[in-house]
Amino acid sequence: MKLTPCGWAFLRAEPQVGVRKKQTIKHTPNMLRIAIQAKGRLNEQSIDLLSEAGIRVAESKRKLISRAEGFPLEVLYLRDDDIPQAVSMGVADLGIVGLNEVAEKGFTVEQVMDLGFGGCRISLAVERTVAYEGLDYFRGKRVATSYPNILARYFAEKGIEAEIHTIEGSVEIAPAVGMADAIFDIVSSGGTLISNGLTEVEKVFFSEAVLIACPGLDSDKRRETEQLTFRLNSILDSRGMKYVLMNLPKERLGDAIRILPGMRSPTVLPLAQEGWCSIHAVISQDQLWERIERLKEIGAEGILILALENMIR
Repeated sequence: MKLTPCGWAFLRAEPQVGVRKKQTIKHTPNMLRIAIQAKGRLNEQSIDLLSEAGIRVAESKRKLISRAEGFPLEVLYLRDDDIPQAVSMGVADLGIVGLNEVAEKGFTVEQVMDLGFGGCRISLAVERTVAYEGLDYFRGKRVATSYPNILARYFAEKGIEAEIHTIEGSVEIAPAVGMADAIFDIVSSGGTLISNGLTEVEKVFFSEAVLIACPGLDSDKRRETEQLTFRLNSILDSRGMKYVLMNLPKERLGDAIRILPGMRSPTVLPLAQEGWCSIHAVISQDQLWERIERLKEIGAEGILILALENMIR
């Protein structure tokens, strides 16, 4: 710096070579904004789902907000337990979050659609040494949980009075250290319960990822939300489905149509060889091999089974 007649003035710093200026993303008021979990399994699965729908989203990496490509959408990265409140207040128009967080926080939001991933349950668990004979065990007991509101509603419905202790973090260790007689926590495989000497006794709440919306969306944003859900539904509808093509004698066409499902009916095309046709149909993975075996019995051959990327009803 140098001394001037007016006092001290700072010399302008020369830009450093190779250093990029940090860019700030300004929020566009009319652009749809969706909140997703900042990190973890739901973050990855949310980004994957949007990517399948042609919407490219950058990873959070310390960003609070980023702009998507392929759809007019801004993505807000938040803690999962903050998403219901952000959507209810209109900070975000939409949110992808576990249904358990929606139920626990109790904020007013619209549940738009189930997303088919992030499945889990919240269960009551006791120590393995306990002779558990039913819900009456919990009367007067101390139960540790990160979901006190869901548990309080459940106990109220069942007429159980118990002490509910709210714990953030490792709920499963509470019985071992004498903080509680039982726990109410998320269970996926049950491995964590077993490793802590606990056993699941009551399955209370089943959860998966859901798309939620702010109740006060204007007509433009509701229209954009419908466009987004149209894309997401086409992805979800195609999961677990296979596209099947086969050749079949025309004389057995009626039998094949009775076996095969279809969005309306199977597609039938003539082959160059007289007396033969080609059939195209969509079959669920669960029914695939049973249907293929029946089709083989009536003379189907040259059967091709293809993965189905999207299905628009």
